[in-house]
Amino acid sequence: MTDAPADASSDPVPGTPARLNTGSHDRPVSIELSRFMAGNWAASPLPDSARVPGHAVTPARRARLSARFPGERLIVPAGELKVRSNDCDHRFRPHSAYAWLTGLTGEDQAGHVLVLEPSGPHAHEAVLYLRPRSPRADGDGDGDGEFYRDRRYGEFWVGRRPDLAEAERLTGIRCAHLDGLGSPAGRNAATDPELASALSELRLVKDAWEVEQLQLAVDHTTAGFEDVVRALPRALAHPRGERWIEGVFGLRARAEGNGTGYETIAASGAHACTLHWIRNDGRLNGAELLLLDAGVETDTLYTADITRTLPLSGRFSPVQRQVYELVLAAQEAGIAALRPGASFGDFHRAGMRVIAEGLAEWGVLKDAEGDLHRRYTLCSSGHMLGLDVHDCAKARAETYLDGVLEEGQVLTVEPGLYLQPDDETLPVELRGIGVRIEDDLVITSDGARLMSGALPRTVTGIEEWMGHLLEG
Repeated sequence: MTDAPADASSDPVPGTPARLNTGSHDRPVSIELSRFMAGNWAASPLPDSARVPGHAVTPARRARLSARFPGERLIVPAGELKVRSNDCDHRFRPHSAYAWLTGLTGEDQAGHVLVLEPSGPHAHEAVLYLRPRSPRADGDGDGDGEFYRDRRYGEFWVGRRPDLAEAERLTGIRCAHLDGLGSPAGRNAATDPELASALSELRLVKDAWEVEQLQLAVDHTTAGFEDVVRALPRALAHPRGERWIEGVFGLRARAEGNGTGYETIAASGAHACTLHWIRNDGRLNGAELLLLDAGVETDTLYTADITRTLPLSGRFSPVQRQVYELVLAAQEAGIAALRPGASFGDFHRAGMRVIAEGLAEWGVLKDAEGDLHRRYTLCSSGHMLGLDVHDCAKARAETYLDGVLEEGQVLTVEPGLYLQPDDETLPVELRGIGVRIEDDLVITSDGARLMSGALPRTVTGIEEWMGHLLEG
């Protein structure tokens, strides 16, 4: 990490302002240096044409929220920076509700707050409280020097922030300095369950712009999966091949978007029986399968969520094919159950019926009745998708888990079989195999559109796809 500017030989400015985020090893700043840093800077305004992506749809979103809470003050924070270690913070991502209402998605949003102030019995005015660009001088040349001294917010440390006028042009929202917010009374999305639920429920149905962003995330994710297959020879040779896979996909995610939408699962062999295997520290074995669950998050913070289970040799063995084709049949049954007006749980039940019947045919279960199949499936077969990988999580059960599907909703269908390596209810040849197939779909007027169809799902399709990429 870079040190702060070195001190001059003359007396330092007395004390460091308490609000500055400086490090224990930062050098004191002299009066001469402080005055020197304050002058002779050229104007560098943001271009007048700059607007946040999706700015045209955010006013309608705020109006829908306003209608839910007439006459009440609503507070939606972006969130705060969190320390990773000592004076190093985690990379910041604003809260999804804040991003949805403002269109602001950058790392410079830490600490900012959107307030909807009642402006009548059935209306609100949006006010965005933010930390504007720190001035280079305060008139007398002896300001605190935040722009070059503050490690968390200084422009020379973390980059340019808009001033208040620029922020208003970017967002179309009235902006005010964060220092003027104080401790406002009202409903706070961070602490008020009713407001948090409303914000989730309003996002259940995606508008056309959101679907475009999700399709973009899916397309970049497809490219990332192709990158991974091309990298398999090097990954197989590395002692931590799972990490190699994670890194290859992460490169695509950072190059094309904001990064990954969640921690990549690169699980080979029996590691695939751990639902959220993110250690990714294992060696790859060419005789085994790789379960890759990964998604690119766009710069607008919409994420894909796709899983493919791939034979590391390029060809499925007979037993691997047996397990894979049962999971694929379950997914096909789940996808066929998607349509407006269907219960959200229908696609899960359809897929699990196929799994239970298959396990019974194999002799693993006595019959397909009851819920004993859950020993091998472990979790639900899908979830809403959007700004969060598990989107709209605060929605009430009656509007989500127990609700009905609507046109414009985007969700995953992801049945899996996780046959633990130490499970004595299974024949030895099945133990240690984990298979999940996950795709992203948008509900249409008469069914559902497969957004991730560019990635093959059948055994033959996967083998041919892998062969083409590895030969290329």
